[in-house]
Amino acid sequence: MSTYTAIYAIVRQIPPGRVATYGQVADLAGLYGKARLVGYALYRVAPDSDIPWHRVINARGQVSESPVRYGSDHLQRSLLEAEGVIFTANGQIDLAQYRWQPSLPF
Repeated sequence: MSTYTAIYAIVRQIPPGRVATYGQVADLAGLYGKARLVGYALYRVAPDSDIPWHRVINARGQVSESPVRYGSDHLQRSLLEAEGVIFTANGQIDLAQYRWQPSLPF
């Protein structure tokens, strides 16, 4: 299984209304310390893909903004809000409430 395939397999398991951090996805995929690699993999996903890329956020509980994402930062927040995820006034998500906790080891 390729590295990106492993990342996408983890991300596909994040349920609606839940989020995971880049580092969490990396760890679950056996890629310890490779949070940026998760970011690179998700950057390559089309916004309308079956991979729920929008459910992966940074360790601060925020959407990682980037000028090269051409507006998908706003799309990511909108998709999460549509699933019931609430952002604070400063753009953070309460990870204690919304972080996905998988029940099975990978």
